[in-house]
Amino acid sequence: MSHGLTAASTHAFDVQAGADLERPSRRGWRGRSREWRAVTAAIEAAQRSRGAVLLVEGQAGMGKSRLLSDAVEAAAARGFMLAHGAADEPSRLAPLVPLMTALGESPQTLREGLDTTAETADLRLRLLERLQSRLEERAAHGPFLIALDDLQWADPTTLLALRSIVPELASYPLVWILARTTGIAESDADRVFEILAREGAARIVLEPLSDRAVGEVIGDVLGAAPGPELLEMTAATGGNPFLLVELLHGLQDENAVRVADGQVTLVSRQLPRRMQEIARRRLGRLCPRTRHLLQVAAVLGRSFRVDDLAEMFDEPPSRLLPALEEAESAAVVAAAGDQLTFRHELLWQAVTETVTVPVRHALHRQAAEMLLRRGGSAIPAAAHLMHYARPGDGHALRGLDQAVREVLPSSPESAADLAVRALELTMPGDPDRVDRTVTAVYALTTCGRLPEAADFARTAIGQAPHPGQAARLRSELAYALLLAGRPADAAAEAEQALAQPDLTGDKRGLAEQVFLRALYATHDFRRGRELAEEIIDSGRRHDRAAQVGARMLFSYIAWGDGQAAEGISHVREAVRIAPRDDASAGRVHPRLHLATLLTDMRRLEEADAQLNQIAAEIAEFGQSAYAATPAIFRARLRLAEGRLDDAAAEAQAGLAVAEQMGTNAFMLLGLAVLVAVAVRRGELDAAAGHAQRYEERYRAGTRLGNAWARWPLATLAEAREGPARAFEILRPVCADLNERRWLLMSEPDAAAWLARTALAAGDRPSAEAVAVTAEQLARDNTGFTALAAAAAHARGVLRGDRVTLAHAAATHPSPWGRASAAEDLGVLLAGSRGHVDDDAAIEALDRALEGYQRIGALRDAARIRARLRRLGVRRRHWTQAERPLSGWSSLTETERNVAVLAAQGLTNPQVATQMFVSPHTVKFHLRQVFRKLGIASRVELARLATEHASEPPSSEA
Repeated sequence: MSHGLTAASTHAFDVQAGADLERPSRRGWRGRSREWRAVTAAIEAAQRSRGAVLLVEGQAGMGKSRLLSDAVEAAAARGFMLAHGAADEPSRLAPLVPLMTALGESPQTLREGLDTTAETADLRLRLLERLQSRLEERAAHGPFLIALDDLQWADPTTLLALRSIVPELASYPLVWILARTTGIAESDADRVFEILAREGAARIVLEPLSDRAVGEVIGDVLGAAPGPELLEMTAATGGNPFLLVELLHGLQDENAVRVADGQVTLVSRQLPRRMQEIARRRLGRLCPRTRHLLQVAAVLGRSFRVDDLAEMFDEPPSRLLPALEEAESAAVVAAAGDQLTFRHELLWQAVTETVTVPVRHALHRQAAEMLLRRGGSAIPAAAHLMHYARPGDGHALRGLDQAVREVLPSSPESAADLAVRALELTMPGDPDRVDRTVTAVYALTTCGRLPEAADFARTAIGQAPHPGQAARLRSELAYALLLAGRPADAAAEAEQALAQPDLTGDKRGLAEQVFLRALYATHDFRRGRELAEEIIDSGRRHDRAAQVGARMLFSYIAWGDGQAAEGISHVREAVRIAPRDDASAGRVHPRLHLATLLTDMRRLEEADAQLNQIAAEIAEFGQSAYAATPAIFRARLRLAEGRLDDAAAEAQAGLAVAEQMGTNAFMLLGLAVLVAVAVRRGELDAAAGHAQRYEERYRAGTRLGNAWARWPLATLAEAREGPARAFEILRPVCADLNERRWLLMSEPDAAAWLARTALAAGDRPSAEAVAVTAEQLARDNTGFTALAAAAAHARGVLRGDRVTLAHAAATHPSPWGRASAAEDLGVLLAGSRGHVDDDAAIEALDRALEGYQRIGALRDAARIRARLRRLGVRRRHWTQAERPLSGWSSLTETERNVAVLAAQGLTNPQVATQMFVSPHTVKFHLRQVFRKLGIASRVELARLATEHASEPPSSEA
């Protein structure tokens, strides 16, 4: 099953419109066209409880809107729930308008009850969560069709919603038909359509009409087959249905065609006019007042309110009635809910083009002033402000500033565009220029456009008239660089900001926090120690943001010194100092760091609880720059637990969110987890692919997570090229006490592996250094089982000590560590020639095999089976012996639990709550369930779950 759509549904809707399409225009799409067959197949699939996604693309006038309209009518006739909406250029600054309008709600209703204070940076996560929940509730009640048109104009938050929600709801009877116009301008919708197509959505590309289809359209419109001269003339339309029909109606109106002997012939050989000329001719038949009214309406947008139009003319709506009736009778506009809309985008554009640019700008200005005078939201006016404003226009700038503040929480991308435009309109000497630059950098940082944010900040720093203003900009630049995973650059900028005495208050506190955070990310612990001591000693003279940074730096210093209890104590204090409702103090998320240290020490239950809490806080307070981190850090936790499938699911989900949000800070960590998982599974080509992505990201400047990641990369090198190459990667770690101590504190399981690899590479002194360091850490941290077991394991490998290896195999808190120690014990007992204590060796190796197989470490398990064969013992592959590849009995215990809960009607988040896992993990297991069962919907799952309800659970693999 492909992610998002099942293989069956993808095959059913694999549609590419060709040159031989049959597209009767007057009858709409309801004929024998391949496009319409795709639509009806999708609707029929939803009636069988299967979802579908259709992506409709083509140039303006190719019939996309009619196809969507016909699809909505067909679905309505079958009792579907319906949502039909469209985007347009004037409203693209307003977040989620197309989706919410289609659902019959206002975007404001989605935000009810959410904290929209200035401390809230980004509400997108909460909005998408609520939107998905509402859609899921509706789709759970039966077939549901959502048709969205003109997505080339969609706002960034709508596109983000489609990118994330469409695959999430694939198992519901939900049909998405998403349309966009191509060939007008590059749009973010291009990337969303590409992503959904890779997920399994079917693409319908509306190509120009074939000669056969053109003949059928002529027959529909003119009532007879076309003659050769008419066909020659209609060829000038390029097969565009809208232009073709307009041309045919124009020929009719001018009596330029006649029907004789069952064939349409030309009376006049005049060449066809282009679309704008057709529109001008249609407008030319209207009275001057109606023409002027439509020109002003076109400036307001493709859809417009009559009240707005009346106010533009400074007249009551009743005075406009005759002109509006004439426009409707001429098929220029039509009613659409509580608005009027131009019947076609090409017609709207053509009317707009009849207004000269200076007049158009003046009308945009009038519209903006009208909307701003009303008070309330400045977002509607902002679309007009973007068009007409001139540099130094204070009224326009104030309106843009207000719009930025409004839209930032729910659409940082739109806010960034507005803020950049406001900055472009601000004169160099304007006293508000620095504030607007800071706002633009902040908005760009929030929406993940980090290189752009850095460029704006650097340019503005050189132009800032006062050192204090430059320092403010450097603080924002430092934070952007930190989020980009470039801590060394972030530290340099923050240090320069702190050198300015004019930087005071919360701005200094944030700069201190970023500076200290960047230092411990680069392992430059000592450099900021004096500042951290001063911050802690002075207490309340420094704000909480600085105190949090200081505590976290001391935590890392303690970790580097091998003092686990002290390190955890410092970060617990940082969590206490930064309460949930203090966004500034929590900007670096000390709770996330606490979860990391607890994972290091294999206190996994508490680490999991901390990650769950930080995920809730990130969503609640809109800190989407860290949206990917809970999943990425949970992936490493799942790896430590030996849950390889869950680790991969979390890592992939976290990396996907990082790409969506444009924040790459911890991508190295997620990619390293995928490397480790793939190596343990024996999927070395996949591991190499993840490692290549890792190297690309590292070369691009990302550094966070690199220290721990060296170990998984070394295990890949050992698997592909042998221990010598692996030890070459980690030789600098083994040679430096501080680096060696740091790695063994961060990854206790690496101690024995490092010692074994050094011995295999012929470097016994390095192996001894690793073992000595591991033992020292165990002595200094007596309350931490992970360090004690790691030390025993490393000592047993180095000295060939079966007692310490047996102790490690019994006490390792991680499943992989226990299996690894049992393997080393079995190898030791077998002896170099396999004749020493074979029974005990076989027992130890069997324990190792069981441990590896239980967590899915297939490469390690294969190595154990090979060792057992050398001892004369054959063991079958566990999964082949015990579990079929498909059907209900193929499900693991976890998969079965997910399946049963989902079959009861629970959503993925509800299943996650019941099972104490994340929704990412549930989604991964549900995909596995659907694949193994050969199904695509929750209805089918419910039926199978009922049939197999009495069967006992299978053993976990």
